[in-house]
Amino acid sequence: MGINTERDIQANLQIGPTDQGMVRLFIEADGLEVPMDFDPEEAEEIADEIRAAAQAARAVKG
Repeated sequence: MGINTERDIQANLQIGPTDQGMVRLFIEADGLEVPMDFDPEEAEEIADEIRAAAQAARAVKG
């Protein structure tokens, strides 16, 4: 299993700030809940990686 392996799984993704000053990515799928907390700097790095991946995906579709 890897980044290019497709799965037929539906998941819900929520992103928002916590009351502790962290950024939470909250994933729920098939009764499994995965809360992932990041400090704001880490969250910005993740956002940069998502933007870079989106740009690379556009190039593939190109």
